[in-house]
Amino acid sequence: MDSKEKVVVIGGGFAGINFVKRIDKKRYDVTLVDRNNFHSFPPLFYQVAASGLEPASISFPFRREIRKMNPPAIYHMGEVKSIDVAARKVMTQYETLHYDRLVIATGTTNNFFNMTDLYKRVFTIKSTGEAIRCRNEILDRLERASICRDEELRRRLLSFTVIGGGPTGVEVAGALGEMKRYILHREYKSIPPEQLVITLVEGSDRLLHTMSETASRFALKYLKELSVNVVLRQSMKSYDDSVLTFADGSTLYSEMVIWTAGVTGEPLSVENGTIELGHGNRILVDAFNRAVGHDDIFALGDIALHCDDMYPRGCPQLAQVAIQQARNLAKNFNSGNMEREFVYRDKGSMATIGRNRAVADLRHFQLTGFVAWFVWMFVHLISLLGMRNKLVVLTNWVWAYFSYPTSLRLLFHPSRYPLRQHRK
Repeated sequence: MDSKEKVVVIGGGFAGINFVKRIDKKRYDVTLVDRNNFHSFPPLFYQVAASGLEPASISFPFRREIRKMNPPAIYHMGEVKSIDVAARKVMTQYETLHYDRLVIATGTTNNFFNMTDLYKRVFTIKSTGEAIRCRNEILDRLERASICRDEELRRRLLSFTVIGGGPTGVEVAGALGEMKRYILHREYKSIPPEQLVITLVEGSDRLLHTMSETASRFALKYLKELSVNVVLRQSMKSYDDSVLTFADGSTLYSEMVIWTAGVTGEPLSVENGTIELGHGNRILVDAFNRAVGHDDIFALGDIALHCDDMYPRGCPQLAQVAIQQARNLAKNFNSGNMEREFVYRDKGSMATIGRNRAVADLRHFQLTGFVAWFVWMFVHLISLLGMRNKLVVLTNWVWAYFSYPTSLRLLFHPSRYPLRQHRK
């Protein structure tokens, strides 16, 4: 009879996959549950959206990663619909799983700040699927604009707005700026570059508000070099009929709005008990990442709200926090005692705004320009799962550095039926 404790891990992001890789599978029966059958790399979603990388190059199959473990964990595809706290069960749309210990690492989703139905009208980049949808819309607009004879209609097609001046927003705006500056005259010669208008809107007084003022200043400088219009101190109030309305009453016409302004914890449905949530819909955890009030439920990564003297409002929602929490919890599980409290060791933050343009706040110094860009590439490259993915991404980056044209600007429209019907 198997006496191993059953550990169910919900979510295979940075936190989930690192925990599964490091927990002792000889001691625990580990099952990973995720709605996708692959681990993805969110820091590079924006490059998929901008046709800089193919989706497969930043994704890695769970089953392939698990196969290398000895003994292996178990992967189940499914989206968790409910957690029965009293019965210790997790229900997906396909099955019910029993657990002795539950690790929740579901991450975050988009936060639209109570703007009803906004999600139906804007584009987001929180998953591989969303990045592909965004890429298709950008390419579709470029193709239509290239054959449009009506200048006003062409301007409307080419009106892009990014909401949110954090790392993702800055990187998306920078990628669009590079397309305007370097791609249009090469591949879309019929489009006057000045007709492609990119606007980045940020509600605070500077970009990259969680980074240093030096990083903010250089990010603004680099975006202006790429002809991106940056609007600060403006909060969006609504978006209807392609018109953005801001809190001060001003408006902006934009047919494509990319939303990167906020995140909130993935919603959880809990039965026969409660899991206490804090701000941002995040699970309140103690110093050992235990959900408050539970000895058998843990939370890791962006979904976990861990507060201490250094971070009274919770650790930042960064990949490094998720990875460090996962490794610390795995060590506690493997030792059999909750003896190692989690302490976040900040290794720095960085953002890229295109080729040779990046900013980095490291532990003891700050970098900008080419050096920061090179460090950014190196850190992201070594963080990818799979040697093939590392080689593919490196090859794409090297090729793009010396030659902007790429074979990745392909527009695929999924279709249920063949486009050409068989003729009788």
